[in-house]
Amino acid sequence: MEKKLPIPDLIIKNYVTLLDNKLQFTLSKGEKSPRHRIVNNLPGTINFCPLVRKTKKIKEYASQDFVRLNDQYLKGIRKSILQRAAAFLLLKDSKASFTIEGESPKSKRAARWSQAIGQAGVKDLSHEELCRLQQLVIENTRFIEMGYRKKGGFVGERDKDTFSPLPDHISAKPQDIESLMTGLMESNRLLLLDDTDPIMAAAVIAFGFVFIHPFVDGNGRIHRYLIHHVLAKKQFSKQGLIFPISAAILDSISDYRSVLESYSIPLLDLIEWKETKDHNLEVLNETIDYYRYFDATRQVEFLYKCVKDTIENILPEEVDYLTKFEEFKNFVDETFEMPDDMVALLLRFLEQNNGKLSSRAKTKEFKDLSSNEVLEIEKEYSLIFGNRNFK
Repeated sequence: MEKKLPIPDLIIKNYVTLLDNKLQFTLSKGEKSPRHRIVNNLPGTINFCPLVRKTKKIKEYASQDFVRLNDQYLKGIRKSILQRAAAFLLLKDSKASFTIEGESPKSKRAARWSQAIGQAGVKDLSHEELCRLQQLVIENTRFIEMGYRKKGGFVGERDKDTFSPLPDHISAKPQDIESLMTGLMESNRLLLLDDTDPIMAAAVIAFGFVFIHPFVDGNGRIHRYLIHHVLAKKQFSKQGLIFPISAAILDSISDYRSVLESYSIPLLDLIEWKETKDHNLEVLNETIDYYRYFDATRQVEFLYKCVKDTIENILPEEVDYLTKFEEFKNFVDETFEMPDDMVALLLRFLEQNNGKLSSRAKTKEFKDLSSNEVLEIEKEYSLIFGNRNFK
């Protein structure tokens, strides 16, 4: 409560930790409070401090040391492949993040957001930086109030007859946002300085942000950006390769929604609200503690699962494809001296038609290829990519 009681400081010699690190994840180096003879090992500050329980699942994930596994895997990849993969995965992650929001962005918009993701971890988190990110997410700002919300907010549907809110999630009260976001950034700095596992820190900060829902729009994509930000700041990937976490989330979209709902649905029973004249909602009771002191265990478990899937499946699949692409490109370059754009188009046609060039492609884009040259290309494609439909 930040009020000092009129009693003397404790004089016992020994200090005890505030949290039991056998049950919950704590700071590795807590700050001593001489007055209370306690080591404050809470993984956050008074304004934002979610806790994570040491479940069997999390302990199993943590024991696998994903930081080391990721480093070992990336060290075995050729530099040229790694550079191509970095650009490819950035765009893939950007598109996945929009898809999660139910949007199909234009290539220019997806590319712009991928550039932002590529700079994750460069700038420190601040109120100004978060607002800058929202500007990058929202292309047309004419109909959206930018910056932190000044009204209530919710995620959900509306009654088709009355247009009344039918919330699945109720956002933090607008008057609490400044304090909550300041607390989130203070706790972020604390976790970055500590030896806290990067995946755990990323989950706590990113999901904490999306539960607060400080903006009218853009919260989901910035939430996933924050995962990139914390992983980059914690040097999870030291090879300049952005971890394609949105792609992994998209592969587990039903689990993702379940993890969000595991926080949001129980919260609905604790919040009193009324509908406003503009068919928004206004929260009537004090709710700030629900957004700063929640249990983030399920969110941490989910992010570990996504990271594991990325290391074991998504990255190897993308690198394998790009390795084969480079081999195919080298063959076409050496044999036909074809420009890079045409090679990419050629590969796209072959992928779409089970390793065969369509009649349209042979009579239009690649009309200069002879029948024997087409057969040679199709055969090489089959050898490299293992197309079983090739005859």
